[in-house]
Amino acid sequence: MTGFVLDNSVAMRWLLESPKASDQKYAEIVLKSLSEQDAVVPNLWHLEACNIVLGAENRGEITVGESEKFINQLENLPIHIDTMSANQAFSRTINLARTYKLSSYDACYLELAVREGLPIATLDKALRKAAKKANVGLFSQ
Repeated sequence: MTGFVLDNSVAMRWLLESPKASDQKYAEIVLKSLSEQDAVVPNLWHLEACNIVLGAENRGEITVGESEKFINQLENLPIHIDTMSANQAFSRTINLARTYKLSSYDACYLELAVREGLPIATLDKALRKAAKKANVGLFSQ
């Protein structure tokens, strides 16, 4: 059912274009892959996405209408919520954050990928580095 863990660093590039062409291309590949496979995200994903969207609105980068359209698009993608992520916070997630020097938010994505044995789609350099060290595959199409 699920094919990979989806980090917001990728999903937000579907709304806010990256100045780095290779990052934008990667994000578009990930988006296209959702027509063939599903993604899974930790239960903080929606709040993290809202925070980024609201920040872009406040900076005048997008309008409320654009953000509402984008959120509607996200809601219609095959992105599934892992309800166990929060239960791992005080054990596995904090240990991964310490081990790989990640924020608890980034470690949450890594924990999910490790637990489910899934590759992770991310543009975050520290998370990519940690995934490699933890023997977690990086999404590629």
